[in-house]
Amino acid sequence: MRSLADYERCFIASFERFYGPIESWSLYGLLPSYLEREGSSLVYMAERMIVRSRGGGLYLHDHDRLLDDMAADPGRKILLGVTYALLDLAEKGVRLPADTVIMETGGMKGRRKELPKEELHRILCQAFGTETIHSEYGMAELSSQAYSKGDGLFYTPPWMRVVIRDLNDPFEPLPVGRSGGINLIDLSNLHSCAFIQTDDLGRLQRDGGFRIEGRVKRSDIRGCNLLVQ
Repeated sequence: MRSLADYERCFIASFERFYGPIESWSLYGLLPSYLEREGSSLVYMAERMIVRSRGGGLYLHDHDRLLDDMAADPGRKILLGVTYALLDLAEKGVRLPADTVIMETGGMKGRRKELPKEELHRILCQAFGTETIHSEYGMAELSSQAYSKGDGLFYTPPWMRVVIRDLNDPFEPLPVGRSGGINLIDLSNLHSCAFIQTDDLGRLQRDGGFRIEGRVKRSDIRGCNLLVQ
C-alpha cells in the first residue's frame, strides 16, 4: 500500500456503498485475535472507521464493558466481530440492543471448529435474538471489502469483481451457479497486484452476488493471529 490515505478512502467508500454515511453509525469492534497482533489491516480499518463514526471502540475480552457501552449508546450500532469471538459472546446468553447490526468477519482462525455459514448464522441469530447476521469479506491483500446483509450473500463495490475458477483447471472460469475457487479483482490495488487467487470456495449468483462455501481442501488456515512471533 503506497499510502494509508488511499487505503482509507477505499474501505470507507466500500462501507458507505452498502450502509450509507459512516457518521450515522457507532462501530464496536470485538476483534481479540487481531488486536493481539501488530500490523493488522482489519484493526487499522476498524480504528479509522471508529474515528469517523459517531462512536464505538475496540474490545479484547471485556464483554461486560462492551455490553455496557453499547447499552448506553442511543444511536445505530454495528458490532463487528471475528467469528469465534462472537460465538464466545453468544454463549454467555446476552441480548444486544435491538438496533444493533451484528457483522461477523474473519472466521475461527484456529480457535474453534470451522462451521458452514448457514449453521454459524443460525446459532448467532438464535443466541442474540436477531433475524439476520451481516458479514464483511476482505483480506490484507485487498484495498476493498465485500459485504453481506444476510443469508450469506455478498456483494462487491463496482470496482471489484469475483470470478469463480475450476479447481482442476485454474485458467477455466466457471459459470453462475457452479462451485469453485474464488478469484478477486480489486481495481483499488493501484500500486500492487489487482488480481488475487484465494483458497476460498464459492459460487456466483445471477444478480452479481456470491456465496462463500468454505475453503479448498488441504489449503492452509489463514489469519494474522496464526503468525509465529
